[in-house]
Amino acid sequence: MTEQGTIWLTQEAHAKLQAELEDLKGPLRQEIIERIAAAREEGDLKENSGYHAAKDQQGQQEARVRQIEDILRRAEVGETPPDDGVVEPGMVVEVKLLDFDENEKFLLGARENLKEGDDLTVYSPESAMGAAINGHKKGETVSYTAPNGKELKVEILDAEPYRA
Repeated sequence: MTEQGTIWLTQEAHAKLQAELEDLKGPLRQEIIERIAAAREEGDLKENSGYHAAKDQQGQQEARVRQIEDILRRAEVGETPPDDGVVEPGMVVEVKLLDFDENEKFLLGARENLKEGDDLTVYSPESAMGAAINGHKKGETVSYTAPNGKELKVEILDAEPYRA
């Protein structure tokens, strides 16, 4: 996902991200601030592992806040795409990698759309393969240039809406 690229999200995924952001910016942020303050009161910060752990967690949490804010800023919330065999964000796509004689099944979109426990691979619509197959139909063969510069061909075997 490029900095300026639109990210397709279901309404459910958008709401889930909003709730996570509110939690991170509210109760969880306050909890970490309190842990840092308590660790400071223990004295020497150089040897204080509790302080350093809390500061590390704070950094990770703030990075996640920035990531979610970026996703929500670029999000396009939409309904599940129609079941018409045309590849577009929100579709589970199965392709045959003709150069390797292998099949691959993945969600075209954002990983935030996956329901918990779903181990489906996710490809961005802006990835080399994602951009090449977007808008094409089941049964078509598409060529694209992989990041390593090699020209690859894929046959679109199936494209159906992801059911979260």
